[in-house]
This record gives sequence, structure tokens and C-alpha cells, in this order.
Amino acid sequence: MLEWRDWIEDLAGRFSALAPPSHSTVSLSSADPWHWERACTRLVTVVADKTRAESGWYGHCKQVLGWFLAYNGIDEERGREIVESAVGGRFGSWIAPDVVGVDTVSSRFARTVDGNR
Repeated sequence: MLEWRDWIEDLAGRFSALAPPSHSTVSLSSADPWHWERACTRLVTVVADKTRAESGWYGHCKQVLGWFLAYNGIDEERGREIVESAVGGRFGSWIAPDVVGVDTVSSRFARTVDGNR
């Protein structure tokens, strides 16, 4: 149980560090896509490392990305759409993501947050 708490606390710190800068007059979707791409890259990588890319690791990855979007004020339904568009079917069990795969997912994540599919 303590291990999960540590993991959740670690993620909370990462979410805070990776959040796009707040702009009171600008919506999150108009934040520089680089912030979203960087966050996705780092979160995918840390989840793959933490789970050792074992069976179904990408499911937890999608969950963490959804939590990150919720942390940044994106509603749950929109968050699911963004994550599914970016990740859906691009990772497999027992296979650590390669650089190209992570880059592709992160780029799609950033574009989808920005409203482009």
C-alpha cells in the first residue's frame, strides 16, 4: 500500500512540474504544444520504467495521462478522447516503447490537446 502512495505522490509532483504555465486569459489548449508533448514523453517514459513495461502497462500509462489532463482542468470525457487518440493501439504488453513510438504518441497528444486530430 505504501508503494502505491509513494507512486501517487511522485506523480503529483511530476504533474505540477510538467503542467503548462498558467495563463489567466488563455485556455490550456492554446498553451505551447511543446509543454504537452514534453509532459507526455516524460509520463510515458516514467510509467514504462515503473511498470517495467509488463503486461498491460500501457493501460496504466493511459490512466496516468488522463490524470494529468484532469490535473490541468480538462474534463474526463475530453481527456479520454485525447489519450485514446494519442495512445490507442500504439503500445503493446511486454514491449518497452521505443523513442519513435514515444515521440509519435507525444506529438499526437500535443496536437489533440490543441484541438487538432
